[in-house]
Amino acid sequence: MRANRLSLVLLFAIMAFAAAPTVRQALAEDAAKPADPGLSDVLTDLLHGVEGENGTSGPDKRVPFGREEVQLSFAPLVKQTAPAVVNVYASQTAKVTSPFDGDPFFEEFFGRAQPRAQSSLGSGVLVDPSGVVVTNFHVIKDADEVKVATADGREFTSKVMLKDETLDLAVLKITSDKPFPVIAIGDSDALEVGDLVLAIGNPFGVGQTTTSGIVSALARSHIGVSDSGYFIQTDAAINPGNSGGALINMGGQLVGINTAIYSRSGGSIGIGFAIPANMVRAFADAAKAGLDFFERPYIGAEFEAVTPQIAESMEKPTGALVSSVEEAGPAAKAGLKPGDVVLQLNGTTVEGIEALDYRMATLSIGTKATFAILSKGQQATMEIALERAPEGAKASEVTLHGRSPFSGAKVAELSPRLAQRLGLRTDLKGVTVVDINRDSPAADFGFQPGDIVREVNGTTVDTAAVLAQLAQQDTRWWRFTVERGGQILRQVLRY
Repeated sequence: MRANRLSLVLLFAIMAFAAAPTVRQALAEDAAKPADPGLSDVLTDLLHGVEGENGTSGPDKRVPFGREEVQLSFAPLVKQTAPAVVNVYASQTAKVTSPFDGDPFFEEFFGRAQPRAQSSLGSGVLVDPSGVVVTNFHVIKDADEVKVATADGREFTSKVMLKDETLDLAVLKITSDKPFPVIAIGDSDALEVGDLVLAIGNPFGVGQTTTSGIVSALARSHIGVSDSGYFIQTDAAINPGNSGGALINMGGQLVGINTAIYSRSGGSIGIGFAIPANMVRAFADAAKAGLDFFERPYIGAEFEAVTPQIAESMEKPTGALVSSVEEAGPAAKAGLKPGDVVLQLNGTTVEGIEALDYRMATLSIGTKATFAILSKGQQATMEIALERAPEGAKASEVTLHGRSPFSGAKVAELSPRLAQRLGLRTDLKGVTVVDINRDSPAADFGFQPGDIVREVNGTTVDTAAVLAQLAQQDTRWWRFTVERGGQILRQVLRY
């Protein structure tokens, strides 16, 4: 039996040796032909991020492959970026009113109402080694003093370099003998839905905290945070105190400033919003250049949302509708007309008026931009110069006095540059409130910067000098009309 088995083994060995050249030749021929991928090969390529004919993923973006990669940690990335995220403490003295103020009898016994200190807490990001910090405007709004605490425990009194309520951004400056750690500002336009991000800040004042998530959506608008309507949405946990903190990508770059959350309880439910880094870069550059406000490029045109009637005639209802064009402005010189629809800006699709405002704000003054438009059913392109908004006649600012509701308000005649500074349409005319003395009758009656005074006691207001004269009237009855945010407000009061 053993001899028979040995004979069979030898027979199979001889047959295999004889067939080896034939097998090697067949394998060589098969290797020269394009092989059909099997299921295992397709899955392996997909997991490794190999790009197919219609694939969109690349070798730098793929799902984890293997247990080792699943167990990777964000710790090195946090160690690299967390030292540049700071805590921002803003304090102000709030005026407390009492119904007995001004009454000698009650003041004798109860005294006058004393001012009360208020404070707010937020986060910030160091973007320059010299100590430039970017945070949210609402974190330092109306603050008398703003302090910055770094991750290593140091505390600094800061100076506000630039702030803009319409963008909800502010830039602070702190100084030290040594350079500060920073986070490099990345390209937020390179973000894609699904990209991994980290949010770093100081939620609820518990101390620096890092959360992870993905980019849930891009170009979010109409969320009621600020006049700027272009935000990154993320499901990385963001809570009160995270405002002004960093949203970073997997390359350790700043891609957004955490600004707001959507919540019914006050805590994170996975819907947070961040200001894109490209806007942050433009704003920080304006602050470092010493500008007194954030200047946007001026083309002499105003835009509004595409109407349903126009949307019906378009293949895709996107873009921004031109509502008005200033005579002799850059847009008029290029041939832009009311009724045209802007479809693209520098090759990037304009989803709506918010997207156009955002992309315009990130461009540099003194350059040119290429607009793709739809005009009378025909598509065309044109180059429009991006200029600095005109100063106009440069009328002087006047502070109003006298026994009137306007006392304590600083007013001036509108120009495109002043309108831009106040966040108004650049085509508006009239006399506007530029600033308000906090402890003045104008502040008590609720006047705000950007209010346009149209009429006082039956007299049309067309210059700051006229309004200053009207504010000196000897009367206790006041009737005036104010335009605010496109709405006309009429008021009658006795003062």
